[in-house]
Amino acid sequence: MENKVSGKVDRPGSSRRQKLISRVSYAFGAFGNDMFYGALSTYFIMFVTTHLFNTGNQAQNNRMILYITSIITALRILELVIDPFIGNWIDRTKTRFGQFKPWIVVGGTITSIILLILFTDLGGINQTHPFLYLIIFAVLYITMDIFYSFKDVAFWSMIPALSFSSQERERTASSARIGSTLGGGLVGVIVMPLVLFFSLNKSGGTGDSRGWFAFGLMVALVGIVTALVVGIGTHEVHSDLRKNKENTVGFKKIFVTLAKNDQLMWIALTYGIYAIGINILNSLVLYYFTFILGHSTLFSVFQTVNIVISLVSVSIFPRLVDRFNRRSVFATCIGIMLAGILLFSVAGKSFILVLTAAEMFQIPQAVIFLVVLMIISDSVEYGQLKLGHRDESLTLSIRPLLDKLGGAISNGVVGQIAVIAGMTTGATAASITAAGQFKFKLMMFAVPAVFLLIALVIFWKKSTLTETRHAEIVDELEKTWGKTTAEQNILPASTTITLTTPISGEVMALSDVSDPVFASGQVGQGFAIRPNDGKVLAPFDATVKRMFSTQHAIGLIGDNGVSLLIHIGFGTVTMKGTGFVSYVSENQHVKKGTELIEFWAPAIKKAGLDDTVTVTVTNTKKFDNFDMQLELGTKVTANTETILQLQPKNQIDATN
Repeated sequence: MENKVSGKVDRPGSSRRQKLISRVSYAFGAFGNDMFYGALSTYFIMFVTTHLFNTGNQAQNNRMILYITSIITALRILELVIDPFIGNWIDRTKTRFGQFKPWIVVGGTITSIILLILFTDLGGINQTHPFLYLIIFAVLYITMDIFYSFKDVAFWSMIPALSFSSQERERTASSARIGSTLGGGLVGVIVMPLVLFFSLNKSGGTGDSRGWFAFGLMVALVGIVTALVVGIGTHEVHSDLRKNKENTVGFKKIFVTLAKNDQLMWIALTYGIYAIGINILNSLVLYYFTFILGHSTLFSVFQTVNIVISLVSVSIFPRLVDRFNRRSVFATCIGIMLAGILLFSVAGKSFILVLTAAEMFQIPQAVIFLVVLMIISDSVEYGQLKLGHRDESLTLSIRPLLDKLGGAISNGVVGQIAVIAGMTTGATAASITAAGQFKFKLMMFAVPAVFLLIALVIFWKKSTLTETRHAEIVDELEKTWGKTTAEQNILPASTTITLTTPISGEVMALSDVSDPVFASGQVGQGFAIRPNDGKVLAPFDATVKRMFSTQHAIGLIGDNGVSLLIHIGFGTVTMKGTGFVSYVSENQHVKKGTELIEFWAPAIKKAGLDDTVTVTVTNTKKFDNFDMQLELGTKVTANTETILQLQPKNQIDATN
């Protein structure tokens, strides 16, 4: 038995091959998502400040740069108000293609096309009719930003829909972060070589409009293709736990829902402050290489090194959080980043010092992203337990909202800094004054450091949703399964339904078990077994409606109308599936006696947990006359003797 359960069996309802395809497709989507975001938030601003306006009048150029960057900041902040409604809209989406995929495909296509258009001067009207250009630009930009929000919120909201397991979510998120690290990194590797390759005028290392258009075309094509890959390759898990009893609608209710989820709010405040700090510094790195170091092409070297090291850090993320927990990982990463900022501020023109400092700041960002994403994902169940309804997209819309807040503020700040420091059209490293360099470095290093310190203090004092607490929450939610599940075949009231034990052992009263929720009857009426064997069999013909991710429990809807929850042990959710193996999948119809689950009792004992098996009728209100047929303490063999009899209520009475 030990060998048999040492490895994990595929999640019911999702084959190993299907999970692999879904994970790889999701990683491709993350690749395109971060490549697009990097191009929009960092390199598009470089295009605006150094090439979009070249009237020959520096004062006019600077005014237009300030107008454009101010418009971008204002529109992106305005769009933040819309984001929770976008999440709510996605939550309410029901199509034959899924809940999330239509938004990803449509949003990815539209945003890519508009971004390509914005990497042009719109036929020269930026100079001939500058204010008309500003109006058209604003309309195109807000349209692109809204559709990007639909795509981004839908994309990251898929994580809870792909699995209920924190461990599986961490694997999926790690795969996605590998994809996003490659996408966000490669766009930095290729930006200057690609721009300079297609430029007729190298312009002191910043290229010309032809080169920037070629860059925009490449990003657009990748955005469209990767969105299609997600639409075709991913798979959502359909489960009763993901069904809402009610929709969260209306401005007031949306924000009340978010405000009441205190753990979501604290991690959101932490990440929002953090995002502003890192976006300001990240957006200025290319300017540093171009106008301080004087070698824009070395930025590609930095990004190449960054990709390799970041991939390693993302790959070891699951081991990091298993060994050190998320709180410790977060705090350590912030410490490394602050040390990197300090070194960067004194690096000057030394490429080795600049590279070392920049990597110290960049590498931990991938890990912090995963920590925050996991805590926000886990807050879905936290909010579900606390508020009584599940809001996946609404909850996960917070993370991209905060990223965009950081990006919006940094876009405005970078535009102002570029003008103040003289890093605009026609500028070179030689033309930047000492005063310009001082102002540039003050904003690039001091301001982000303050933001990171504030974020660390808030996180350490207020964020308490640990991995252990999340496992406990999932366990509590599992105990509510079946109470609202629609039964298809309730038998006539005169029928007597018999239940046999699904496992061999000693009969116990449900009221005698150590778990107060089961003992009090809150889950439903039934019985318990102190097991002497690890094989769990189907006690009647039924459909498997819920196979819990940690494989320690199963929900059946019997052909007789009984919703039955078979729960193995107490606290066993924390074992994350170790010592358990399942033989059936969700929506599979099984016959009486079919083996459902097998578990290794010594693994439960070693974990210091109670291995008592509870068998509860979760739709107890639909039945009457529960009658135990055996004495407590009786030794029974699975599926050989009737333990419990019950009768369906009159259907009019059952609805009262």
